[in-house]
Amino acid sequence: MAAVEKFEDLKIWQLAREQANDLFLKYNSGAFSKDYELRNQISRSSGSVMDNIAEGYERSGNKEFINFLLIAKGSNGEVRSQLHRAGDRNHIDAATLSNLISNCLLISQKITTLIQYLKGTDLKGFRYH
Repeated sequence: MAAVEKFEDLKIWQLAREQANDLFLKYNSGAFSKDYELRNQISRSSGSVMDNIAEGYERSGNKEFINFLLIAKGSNGEVRSQLHRAGDRNHIDAATLSNLISNCLLISQKITTLIQYLKGTDLKGFRYH
């Protein structure tokens, strides 16, 4: 496994970034692009997932990192809820919705796994040596 030297090295951040980019393509086409409120909400919440992972990592202490990961997990839940609304409004078809929801669930699970790892490791970041 490669060493993590910056937040961009974190697979979970990479997945969150991919999710934000995938969603950008979805909400900027068709009827979805005209649903400004939902489009803007999903843009902010999907960005919040990757941004909170980055901010938590840059805090350099496990306790703060875990806190920001929990915020990212919450934002990911917002994305999932907003995707259901997009499906209810026929902005995305059922197969696309299912795929996007599965991706949200994967990100949520990986955030949980990272939190569990951080809670169990003796490495506490440079603030806690």
